[in-house]
Amino acid sequence: MKPQAPNQLRIIGGAWRGRKLAFAPVPGLRPTPNRVRETLFNWLAAVIPDAHCLDLFAGSGALGLEAASRGAARCVLVEQQHAVVQTLREQVTRLQAEHVEVVEAEVAGWLLQDAQPFDVVFLDPPFRQGLLQACIERLEQNGWLADAAWVYLEAERGMELALPENWTWYREKQAGQVSYRLARRER
Repeated sequence: MKPQAPNQLRIIGGAWRGRKLAFAPVPGLRPTPNRVRETLFNWLAAVIPDAHCLDLFAGSGALGLEAASRGAARCVLVEQQHAVVQTLREQVTRLQAEHVEVVEAEVAGWLLQDAQPFDVVFLDPPFRQGLLQACIERLEQNGWLADAAWVYLEAERGMELALPENWTWYREKQAGQVSYRLARRER
């Protein structure tokens, strides 16, 4: 397999399978690797079609755009860095993805507004900044999750997380220094 160009990722399944997308050359931006995405979307194969998905700390857009490619009814990508948001909007336009919305906002603050419930949430904040736990709490407390929602969490290996009482771990794997997990929320 030919290596990908820098600042490029490939959609691995669905309507846009094989499409290469550029992402902003921003320090610290690390798209979820193909192998991890493939595993995650195998876990969620029965859930993604017609789902409403929220991609927090969207970065390259790898997770939200992959979900949109695989039949999600709606995807909202939230990212705070302006250059990254511009690139995401360009990709959405190129893909003619009318069911994908890109929001420029700081995630923790954005989660304080009136909520609309989502079926699947992708939560992959920058590492070592202590953002994950606060976002978990805001998702649960502020009504962002459907009654039977799925939450994907990506963090540095070894990071401990306290889940709300009505969440349970469904799957968990490691890839290098990254831990990726899928939690199920029950109302």
